[in-house]
Amino acid sequence: MRNGRAWGQSCPVFIGNSVSAPPPILPNPLAGDPPAALGVLGGGQLGRMFVHAAQTLGYATVVLDPDPACPAGQASERHIRAGYDDPAALNELAALTQAITTEFENVPAQTLAALARTRRVAPGAEAVAIAQDRRLEKAHFSRCAAQGGVAPAPYAVIETEADLAAAPANLLPGILKTARLGYDGKGQARVGTRAELSAAWAGMNRAPCVLEQMLPLALECSVIVARGRDGQTVSLPVQRNLHRGGILAVTEVYEANVPLALAARAQQASLTIADELAYVGVLCVEFFVLTDGTLVVNEMAPRPHNSGHYSIDACDLSQFELQVRALAGLPLTQPRQHSAAVMLNLLGELWLNADNRGRPRPPPWPQVLALPGAHLHLYGKTDARPGRKMGHLSFTGASAHEARARALQAAELLGLESWP
Repeated sequence: MRNGRAWGQSCPVFIGNSVSAPPPILPNPLAGDPPAALGVLGGGQLGRMFVHAAQTLGYATVVLDPDPACPAGQASERHIRAGYDDPAALNELAALTQAITTEFENVPAQTLAALARTRRVAPGAEAVAIAQDRRLEKAHFSRCAAQGGVAPAPYAVIETEADLAAAPANLLPGILKTARLGYDGKGQARVGTRAELSAAWAGMNRAPCVLEQMLPLALECSVIVARGRDGQTVSLPVQRNLHRGGILAVTEVYEANVPLALAARAQQASLTIADELAYVGVLCVEFFVLTDGTLVVNEMAPRPHNSGHYSIDACDLSQFELQVRALAGLPLTQPRQHSAAVMLNLLGELWLNADNRGRPRPPPWPQVLALPGAHLHLYGKTDARPGRKMGHLSFTGASAHEARARALQAAELLGLESWP
């Protein structure tokens, strides 16, 4: 309770998503009424950075996540410790907030649909359901490509033994991916022959899958798009990404990090993908650039993305402020990048190095932070595990050369592998 009234009682309930552009939800921290509150499903680092951005704009926040020590829950005014399909918890979240978003794509789509009956929800259940299923996602990309967009890699859906037998030979060698619940390289297997394909599918318990042709990659990139209920759409610059073991390792964002014509095409394709979904919120679209210069769309994430974290320090609007603005119905202005940037992902391995007494040795933060342009973001996670995202380190500079040089120095200090 604040000022004698529960959050959520000072604003009218927004019913569903049928209104194209409802009035914005305005923060009101100086009035007698409680501040407007925004909810987020998921308590990870993306939720934590959303909470920080919302609070900066004057909103209260409520996090729903079952983990009592989740990073977003540590930062938020309220933390509801419950599962994403708990009816009582969802009712409490709706009662405390005026609008609700999600920080990860695997929140049940039916949960978003249920919340949207009484509250403004972005992104919507239908868009999230498409992003959760590679079969639907590929079909959406193909429809957009038919309208002049960018096509996905050649693929086949495998749901039955008959589908397995009928998979076109030109898709091998390929990558078999589960249709649902795969991320950071999980739920995937490289296959070179039909025997390997059959064995990999059996190893995935014959779950519905997508078989994608393996393509000769030159580089990977991504685009962060923000779209409002009124159809207004803006995007961040194209991000050039390097993955290791299926997990993002390095993002570089500066002029000509990707050939300009390809960058323009990737941005336009991302806007088309968002528009055709009537998407509301922040969306990341990932692309492959092939060795012959062809652009291929890979996948999308209906939320802020690891590759967009640099925007906190290198742009006048971060991807998280864009998420807040899209959710609340505030104006979406085109972000401007003011500094070249290189971002390093910080995984749990950095905390698992032992000293000569066998004790975990923390990373050398004083030496890293002595480098000009260093911006360290740690997520509040106390349990370091291999592959777990513990934080990120962004370097900004007046030029690409400056940002890259400092980032490479930091990588050497941290024992991280260099990159071209």
